[in-house]
Amino acid sequence: MPMTPFRPQAAFLLAVPALLFAGVAFGQDKPDRPPWAQKRKSTTSANPTSKPDTASTSTPPTASVPDGEPGKTVQPTPAASTDESQDAAAQRGRIRVNVNLVNVLVSVLDEKNRPAPDLPKEAFQLFEEGVEQKIDRFEPETSQPLDLAIMIDSSMSAHKEISFEQEAAAHFIRQVLRPGDRLAVFAFDENVTQLASFSDNVAELQSAVRKMPAGAGTSIYDAVLLGSRALERRGDERRRVIILVTDAGETTSRADFDAARKEAVRSNALLYTIVIRPVKNESGRNTAGEHALETMTDTTGGAMFYPDTPQELGAIFDRIDRELRTQYLLAYYPTPRGPANTYRSIVVTVNPASYQVRHRKSYLSGPQ
Repeated sequence: MPMTPFRPQAAFLLAVPALLFAGVAFGQDKPDRPPWAQKRKSTTSANPTSKPDTASTSTPPTASVPDGEPGKTVQPTPAASTDESQDAAAQRGRIRVNVNLVNVLVSVLDEKNRPAPDLPKEAFQLFEEGVEQKIDRFEPETSQPLDLAIMIDSSMSAHKEISFEQEAAAHFIRQVLRPGDRLAVFAFDENVTQLASFSDNVAELQSAVRKMPAGAGTSIYDAVLLGSRALERRGDERRRVIILVTDAGETTSRADFDAARKEAVRSNALLYTIVIRPVKNESGRNTAGEHALETMTDTTGGAMFYPDTPQELGAIFDRIDRELRTQYLLAYYPTPRGPANTYRSIVVTVNPASYQVRHRKSYLSGPQ
């Protein structure tokens, strides 16, 4: 039988694909390959609509707020596991700039509680954990757009004055919204219900406020927690504000005080709280609830208001509007940088010392 001559060119052409295939398979399994060359691991996202396990108290509640679904009742839900959250964050591939930059909104008031504008950068000193920081960014009367969540107590205990609250809130909506701002309307009783999604449609937002139904219980902590998470998803480079109108009679929240306050700090939301007191003397008021809200509001850098009559609500909303338009924005790179995922204290002072200064008292440091 005649022998077929050996053809090195043909053997080489046959060997190359096999080697390439083996090389790719081998390369994908090597742990030292760069991330883009590794096999992607499948992940399972947490179900945002799953109900919390009422028998478990070890996991702090978080929330899923269906942005764009007005009329949807929302509740705190269990937090996803750390691994799932990290995988989801990695897959989103979000690129953040100035990841270490800490923004601090500062309200400065004179002795008559009027906003103090036109202060120079040199009038401010900023400290983190007692160490003075260099102010790298300074904006008097910051032009950062606003995201606001108006949250009105619609429980039976607060419903007596609801018409005054509705009309004052409707006036505030028309007055506060500027180009680029967005506002959402929530009602809370035993549940927290989003009545209007974030928008600048004044007519729709006012209509949502005026159609607020009466409920039973009062879930203040759930409202703060869920409002903070809704604002946090709105994106960076925007100011986040919660306007909370309530009688301070907490009764039905699934979240507790600490969970609500931590969520507000984490989201960098300013909390303005208006307490409608149906009874003026302490024996008939929820003073414990008022003190809890005072602590939470002070932590975020917001303000508390105690109108003597519902008719004062309009003036209070006007004052909040003026303050939001005269805030100072200070930003700095922490030196030294604190450990990851720890709460860091902030103190801002203004010269002269006769001014009142409000700002958030702490922030949650990011990953290293």
